[in-house]
Amino acid sequence: MIPSVHGQSRSPIPAQAGIGLRFPHHASVIEDQPRIAWLEVHPENYFGGGTPLRYLDAIRREYPISLHGVGLSLGSAEGLDEQHLKRLRRLMERIEPGLVSEHLAWNAVDGAHFADLLPLPLTEEALEVVCHNVEVAQDYLGRKILIENPSSYLRYRQSTIPEWQFITEVAARTDCDILCDVNNVFVSACNHGLDARHYLRSLPAARIGEFHLAGHRLRSFEDGRSICIDDHGSRVCEGVWQLYAFAVGLFGPAPTLIEWDTDVPALSILMEEAAKAQQIMDAERQHARAA
Repeated sequence: MIPSVHGQSRSPIPAQAGIGLRFPHHASVIEDQPRIAWLEVHPENYFGGGTPLRYLDAIRREYPISLHGVGLSLGSAEGLDEQHLKRLRRLMERIEPGLVSEHLAWNAVDGAHFADLLPLPLTEEALEVVCHNVEVAQDYLGRKILIENPSSYLRYRQSTIPEWQFITEVAARTDCDILCDVNNVFVSACNHGLDARHYLRSLPAARIGEFHLAGHRLRSFEDGRSICIDDHGSRVCEGVWQLYAFAVGLFGPAPTLIEWDTDVPALSILMEEAAKAQQIMDAERQHARAA
């Protein structure tokens, strides 16, 4: 295994609420230094260097940083892109992130990258592919990563493994951890008629290293059908807050991120959402102490 330059992150990510850092907020985070526990970025946005990377260099001196990848394509049967891995490791060595995560999805083939995170057939063959790619990534990066459960709108007829069992098995075989995206569980449960709480109860508590929360929208069709779209473009809905409280009760407090990627609002709105997540974690800590 190739070790990281510093052996460990500069600043570990606390079990508190953080926000996803997006380009519109670079300057205000540096100038105003808001009271936020940690920040998460998509590493691909900084591979090109320049002004965005200079902003990130300044911000990471004041805040713990997590890297949340969107382009590694862990589900690709043709293997991982070595150039992508090199860029990611180079950024890790520079930023020293507290956590590094990726999606349980694929979005690259024959050198072409797609804008969407595409679902996998949940089969033993796909499981072997993902496990191999996670092991390659962890060996190359010199550290454990977290994998995030996807949101999905369709299921393959060939799938034979429940999603919660699939991601649990990946973690067991590769020793990676799980980024539990509560909004994604909610969206997929609504779209496929699943029991979201059963999904969460089926995950291994010891592997849960982070939570994500985001907004979604409901699209209705003329024939009466509807579908939940995971667009990260609004506040967290009440149903997701309730599911998050259930998850925190199951697994305990963990680093929790507010994601907002479309129609990005003022930083103060993100701070308000993070405060709600923090209140839920604090309430669980008080309940645990009382028990």
